[in-house]
Amino acid sequence: MAKLRPEELPAQLKRSLAPIYLVSGDEPLLVQEACDSIRQAARDRGFSERELYHADANFDWGQVLSAANSLSLFAEQKIIEVRLPSGKPGDKGGKALQEYAANVSSDNLLLLVTGKLERSSQNTRWFKTLDNVGAHVTVWPVAPGQPLIRWIGQRLQQAGLNADSDAIELLAARIEGNLLAAVQEIEKLKLLAPDGLVSRELMASVVADSARYDVFGLVDKALLGDARGAIKTLQGLRTEGTEAIAILWALTREIRTLVDVTHALGQGKAFAWAAKQANVWQKRQPLIQQATRRLKPAQLQQLLRKANAVDRSIKGMRNAQPWDELLDLTLNLAGVRSLHPANERLNLKL
Repeated sequence: MAKLRPEELPAQLKRSLAPIYLVSGDEPLLVQEACDSIRQAARDRGFSERELYHADANFDWGQVLSAANSLSLFAEQKIIEVRLPSGKPGDKGGKALQEYAANVSSDNLLLLVTGKLERSSQNTRWFKTLDNVGAHVTVWPVAPGQPLIRWIGQRLQQAGLNADSDAIELLAARIEGNLLAAVQEIEKLKLLAPDGLVSRELMASVVADSARYDVFGLVDKALLGDARGAIKTLQGLRTEGTEAIAILWALTREIRTLVDVTHALGQGKAFAWAAKQANVWQKRQPLIQQATRRLKPAQLQQLLRKANAVDRSIKGMRNAQPWDELLDLTLNLAGVRSLHPANERLNLKL
């Protein structure tokens, strides 16, 4: 399997289209952009149909094989997209992926999207089988500091903007690693800088924290265990029209950070080392440390499962109310048990 970085993917797609693409990583924006590029390249080559599957613990992997073998009434070629957040298909899933890879067809393109793949997963038979016929796009988080500043500078240039170093550093400090937020701010700058020049003053006016509520404030309150403050902020975000998926992204990102830190702590590592490995900004380390003292590894894994369920409800894959489930997830992160989120919302006086 060709190993590709996201920035190498466009050139590879222009040369040829692999029968299988595995896109893995924990940076949602970059994963999404890589998948968008693959889908567009496939559509340009006649893959006009797309079948999407979410592979949870109870997923029937036979559906993937059936999709590969069935003829479409509407298109000769199709994309079969499987989202596997855990990166672990299990025995049945592994065998199904091996069988698929052994019988690839030019009429199908398999796009397998996973979270970060551990070394153990890359040593499995299913991964090695895919390795023989496909391409693996590995998405790594953009590290804070100079890597993030360079990334923002590149995105500004791609948008046709010329920003001075002070302006770029200001945006990097404001978004604190949230690449989606950076892209949104750059879109605003395109409208406010018709000459393409972005000064520190213009950047400050655009990214000023003028909103009464913000997603980062919600996350910080939850990490502090301030359930009332977190829920008040959540309700404010909803009133202001913030999209549920943006809030879920921020909460999930923080939960995964906590998982990484607690895992390292469980191996006897010092907190400072664990936080640095998880790319936690220094000023946020006290928040993370306080949360790790309150939340156990098993609780964090449960929160990840809940976050996945919220994602499916937002996308209409589950019969549930996304905002009630976000309330439940926020309360749980703050250390409050909530079995009936709707009732909790009514009983929690703000």
